[in-house]
Amino acid sequence: MTLLEVQNVKKIYTTRFGGNQVEALRNVNFSVEQREYVAIMGESGSGKTTLLNILAALDRPTGGKVYLKGRDLSGVKEREMAAFRRQNLGFVFQDFNLLDTFSIEDNILLPLVLSGRKYKEMEKRLTPVVEKLRIADILQKYPYEVSGGQKQRAAVARALITRPQLILADEPTGALDSRAADALLQLFEEINRDGQTILMVTHSVKAASTAKRVLFIKDGEVFHQLYRGNLTNEQMYQKISDTLTVLTTGGDAR
Repeated sequence: MTLLEVQNVKKIYTTRFGGNQVEALRNVNFSVEQREYVAIMGESGSGKTTLLNILAALDRPTGGKVYLKGRDLSGVKEREMAAFRRQNLGFVFQDFNLLDTFSIEDNILLPLVLSGRKYKEMEKRLTPVVEKLRIADILQKYPYEVSGGQKQRAAVARALITRPQLILADEPTGALDSRAADALLQLFEEINRDGQTILMVTHSVKAASTAKRVLFIKDGEVFHQLYRGNLTNEQMYQKISDTLTVLTTGGDAR
């Protein structure tokens, strides 16, 4: 079943001085099925971050439509948007976005607090998530007292606690050392196998090689895509590397 559908999305920015127009996205089309794990790659300035912001309903496209489970995001009123995001989307950021004045537990529960959930329900949701992510022993600590890998696991727990339709991850391994990055990627594979849909923007070939499908953005549109099929992570890594070489040298990957 299609969870996310992107149709002819365009985004044009007008520069502050001079009124010049910059086309960040020109004609983006793709869909994401439920339980998929999709990575988006491309050079800096290719439009990846702009696209992610539109999918997260943090920005609106100049043209085209984005549907989440059949609902047109442009139809969600501004006053309803924050609640819509909390109910449907989970976010994992490169810099964790944890509040240093909150304990790890309070950071994880924050979306449920903002949604007005009762503590009994929050506690019921918290236990299986933190046990799965192996962070039950740091819940009373503060972000500045734990490692980068533990912070990112807490951020993943915060994303999962709302039981979102879709997790959007923006360079989730970017601030991690190689060991913590490997652990996080293994975790993403596990939660995807459990049925969670994930869409990840990344520069990391290693991160993208764990996904089931990789979309390549070039000059503001989808240039190519790779399906995992029966490929191993190592084989997927090589395919992605070859495609990125084509992207940067101006060849045709299709």
